[in-house]
Amino acid sequence: MKKITIAIALILSFLCAQAQTKNVPTPAAADAEQESLAKDYLSQIMGVAVSATSNMKLFHFVYDWIGTPYRFGGSSRKGIDCSAFTKQLYSDVFNMSIRRSSRDIFSMVSPVGKDELKEGDLVFFKIHSRSISHVGIYLGNGRFAHASSRGVAISNLDEAYYSRYFYKGGRILESFKNEFSSASVDDKFEEKPTN
Repeated sequence: MKKITIAIALILSFLCAQAQTKNVPTPAAADAEQESLAKDYLSQIMGVAVSATSNMKLFHFVYDWIGTPYRFGGSSRKGIDCSAFTKQLYSDVFNMSIRRSSRDIFSMVSPVGKDELKEGDLVFFKIHSRSISHVGIYLGNGRFAHASSRGVAISNLDEAYYSRYFYKGGRILESFKNEFSSASVDDKFEEKPTN
């Protein structure tokens, strides 16, 4: 009887130990769960299928800057314009220094059509102007992040206002990726205020 009781106790303790091991998430599983929750949260806020993204750093950057006021020529959290926001995003997210004005940034890209845009591409607008006057970063699902007159926001390319003034999309040319990675470029303040 004593041996049976000891055997049952050993079996129960072994089963309890295995059950506890299965319920304790590994650090990798906990990190994956947190990232999944973050993606779901950002998807809801930004209206983009973030779960399909490979670049969470991009979405975290945009989320952190949403609501920053617009300031012509500004380049800080106190106020920023569209090209400074784009320049800061490319520096922090893609580790790449790009030019300061929307027109100069456009000279660094290979133009792409609206239907060819990919996450991280640039979108250019001619707002009340014959030349490029506004730039933003494409996030996917027709949405883009930019510093507008309402501050840093996420807008939709299909909105009547942005659809009317959309000029082209653009993807940074490989030659510039190599030339401007970690290089400093002059800061120009040539932006026009936008809506």
